[in-house]
Amino acid sequence: MALQAGALLTTKCLAEVVKAQRKVRILDSSWYLPKLRRNAKTEFKKRHIPGAAFFDIDQCCDKTSPLDHMLPSETFFADYAGNLGIENDTHVVVYDGSEFGAFSAPRVWWMFRVFGHSAVSLLNGGLRNWELEGRPVGDQYARPAPTEFKASLNRSWIKTYEDVLDNLDTKAFQVVDARPTRRFKGLDPEPRDNTEPGHIPGSISMPFHSFLSQSGHFLPKEQLQALFAKAGVDLSRPICVSCGSAVTACLVALAAHECGHPGVSVYDGGWSEWYTRAVPEHVISDGRGKHL
Repeated sequence: MALQAGALLTTKCLAEVVKAQRKVRILDSSWYLPKLRRNAKTEFKKRHIPGAAFFDIDQCCDKTSPLDHMLPSETFFADYAGNLGIENDTHVVVYDGSEFGAFSAPRVWWMFRVFGHSAVSLLNGGLRNWELEGRPVGDQYARPAPTEFKASLNRSWIKTYEDVLDNLDTKAFQVVDARPTRRFKGLDPEPRDNTEPGHIPGSISMPFHSFLSQSGHFLPKEQLQALFAKAGVDLSRPICVSCGSAVTACLVALAAHECGHPGVSVYDGGWSEWYTRAVPEHVISDGRGKHL
């Protein structure tokens, strides 16, 4: 059977593809905030979807940056993907083990797309639903044979601190923040040390989990469109998404993609960079804010 071309892939479809041994590369893209005390790589070694490889967000990144898991260079990403057995005609399926159903895997979905690889899908419902449905998991792992992958970075989908700072005046794009509401408002602490909560002036709060049903699946397109409309986000205009370190922001990017948006950009430095570099009046908070 041929693999669905959409951004979201059902567990049923993936199970059939795995059984038929079609050319597909499954990537466990789990990553967790340190406070959860979950080791994604250790969990992968104990249980994963048969045939999956592990995509490490903290390894496939710009090692020269002081910020967490910033995008790597084209060459680095190409080598990393090639070493996972991925070629330019490989369909990639990403998932994670979050209890939400999706947390970090949309970041890897977006990474492949920003590096020019559109044949990538997210397993809708994640490992959580795969297991709930009684589908197989295992601890066997065979390292894929390295191959060649060519990457081409779409720089228009990446926003820098300077881009977002300029946008305070130009308002060329809408900024959507995927962090939980109370962190956005400045009322709950950030998970990283030396960073207070709050938000970028003019940004819109759309917590990442609001795009998911209680079962951990992305909401239907009509409900996603209604969420954007209710938040005041115009899907016909440019959108830039942000969060703590540009991981859960990519759930917003995927949701907008499902609604037909041609390409959401990501503020890769996220709140962790903005708080560090911004002047106090650019840290909007109902709580402590930023003081000199």
